[in-house]
Amino acid sequence: MKIKLANNAYGKNAVNLSKIIRHADHHEFRQISVNVSLQGDFETVHTVGDNSKILPTDTQKNTVYALAKEKFNGSIEEFGVELSNHFIVNNPQLSKAVIEIKEHLYSRMFFEDQQHPYAYVSNGDEKRTALIEQSADNLTVVSGIKDLLILKTTDSGFEHYIKDQFTTLKETADRILATKCEVSWRYNSHKLDFSSLYTSIRATLLKTFAHHKSLSVQQTLYAMGEEVLKECRDVEEISLIMPNKHHILFNLEQFGMDNNNEIFIATDEPFGYITGTIVREK
Repeated sequence: MKIKLANNAYGKNAVNLSKIIRHADHHEFRQISVNVSLQGDFETVHTVGDNSKILPTDTQKNTVYALAKEKFNGSIEEFGVELSNHFIVNNPQLSKAVIEIKEHLYSRMFFEDQQHPYAYVSNGDEKRTALIEQSADNLTVVSGIKDLLILKTTDSGFEHYIKDQFTTLKETADRILATKCEVSWRYNSHKLDFSSLYTSIRATLLKTFAHHKSLSVQQTLYAMGEEVLKECRDVEEISLIMPNKHHILFNLEQFGMDNNNEIFIATDEPFGYITGTIVREK
């Protein structure tokens, strides 16, 4: 009985990449996830362990980041063509390169009918929430927002923290600040125009996030809650959960290229988890 290798492929999935494209008057933020799959003359790697025709999946990952610096300025389709062409032209053992790209869509925030130059809100899974608790002598209304994915490309840093023998994090005065907010606030009455209040509070949260010069996620969290309490007397307290959605600067120096806060690894895990409740002093 003769046995042979049939269909096969290999590649790198979930190459999460963020890019800041800096224009004179605004920043353009793009976040994509790329899957690479290569097909070709790979029989001997399977049958006898000959790796001489294998382009490592780690190299495929690095290629995505390196080409993004110059080639990812337009559509994801155009960037996909650049990637597939690079793999095919430089690897004669390939018969096919398959590139799959998913883009996480963001829109620049609007304030007073103008777009903010570098603050973004996702077009994703944001939800409005409400919790009503009633007893014989009390009724409380808590409103909120879940999965509010917001990001800004500058005006954020993290410096002067504790450093011990296990610290590897580098200080930075300019980084991407991104978080998927969960916010809830308790009203002091149940006879209010909740819809208009929700719209106003959400706008205050976004405006504060966008314009606040952030020295830490904690400081921005406090500033957002503080501004809601200042502007809305109907709110007694507000709680925020702000996980830090990390975008880590990719090392392009290993390829002889500069990375001037342009190309980032977008990571989901692990992540910082920051919470806080801001209340009115009695």
